[in-house]
Amino acid sequence: MSKAIKDMLVDDLKGRLTGVGDVIVVSLGKLDAQKTTQLRQSLRKKRISLQLVKNSLARRAMEGTPLAPAFDRAEGMLAIAWGGEDVVDLAKELDRLQGVKDFEGFECRGGALDGAKLDAGDVKRVAKWPTRSEQLSILSGQISSLGGTLSGQILSAGGTLAGQLKSRVEDLEKASGGEAAAS
Repeated sequence: MSKAIKDMLVDDLKGRLTGVGDVIVVSLGKLDAQKTTQLRQSLRKKRISLQLVKNSLARRAMEGTPLAPAFDRAEGMLAIAWGGEDVVDLAKELDRLQGVKDFEGFECRGGALDGAKLDAGDVKRVAKWPTRSEQLSILSGQISSLGGTLSGQILSAGGTLAGQLKSRVEDLEKASGGEAAAS
């Protein structure tokens, strides 16, 4: 492959990864073309991109970016995956596909998360984290729970105070009504 073609491939990969903060490096094993196409279609439904890359070209394209650690000491035929809702969504989907019988041989090898290198075990751990939408629902539940508790405490104290005031007003009315009747 000529240097001009390699430079074009590096530039294309840089363009595709512009704005991408996290990638996962996967091995396609011995998947044939048909299985690889099915894999790509499955990932595309989740808005995940998968690109087979030559390791040396990927290193050049990612040099100086937070993605560079993904290809430290990378060996073999590898592909990079990025996209999805967030990195957790990406890791969950790739981890799920490792267990699918049709894609036997497909495995996560590592990646990069916020400039830090991930190994295969790290990808499995990230896949167990809650996704962005799950985190938002947990957070909103915690916030509304505190609000509900505070509201209940305020209403409870307010209700007690209102009951005491009402009782005192009734007592005063009875006392003033009794004096008025006696005169």
